[in-house]
Amino acid sequence: MKKYVHGYTERENQRLGDQAFILEELLHAGTAYPSGSRVLEAGCGVGAQTLPLARNSPGAEITSIDISGESLSRAKEAVAQAQIGNVSFRQANIMALPFTDESFEHIFICFVLEHLEDPPAALVELKRVLRKGGNLTVIEGDHGSCFWHPSTESSRKVWQALSRVQRQLGHNPFIGRELPPLLTQAGFKVKDVSPRWLYGAALNGPALQEGLDKIFVPMVETAREQALEQGLVGKVEWERGIKELRASGEPPDGTFFYTRFKGIALK
Repeated sequence: MKKYVHGYTERENQRLGDQAFILEELLHAGTAYPSGSRVLEAGCGVGAQTLPLARNSPGAEITSIDISGESLSRAKEAVAQAQIGNVSFRQANIMALPFTDESFEHIFICFVLEHLEDPPAALVELKRVLRKGGNLTVIEGDHGSCFWHPSTESSRKVWQALSRVQRQLGHNPFIGRELPPLLTQAGFKVKDVSPRWLYGAALNGPALQEGLDKIFVPMVETAREQALEQGLVGKVEWERGIKELRASGEPPDGTFFYTRFKGIALK
């Protein structure tokens, strides 16, 4: 669990599902694959992003892989409950894919590179199984892009603790801003990398508080144990910081801003 900053708890599984549902239009708009095309979803986890991916491309043949057998079981269950029939699953390591060269016309990878020790090597391996002329769609966040109001010292500390724990694991919480050079260095031709801005103001209604309560605050809370163990923040200040971060969704003054990046690259 400690090699994946967010862990594999039931609460985290729920957060991933909520995130996919709330951000579906923001992340998946413009992503649809032709009928009969072969698509690889690399790092499907519990299937949160698999559902919108498959719904938007009902005629595509989607193969979803993950290194965790437990996560794959949950993904299979989610797809079965949604009565989606165009997805097959396989346990596999993204660093050494069990597919021949040029097996897929399209590849989709979302919120995975930030949790790898060697993202460039993963991209090279993905390029190997992508056919010439095929495209890769990659979505990543950037924890350094987050701003909120009211901003307090304690709320900033708990947010930064998540990034510090992730970096100590050898992973990159700021990888969104690095997508263009990463894709280029892996040998892809970058077609587009664009920001997917998420901004909310509490005076506009409850959507901001919902996003904080279901996505961002639970995400930060996954680093609690490790942050406290490493002395990055004290227990009392952690609880205060979480409370103050959540308060940025309260009317009339609360605001929250975060950037994800979506890239499309060609082989």
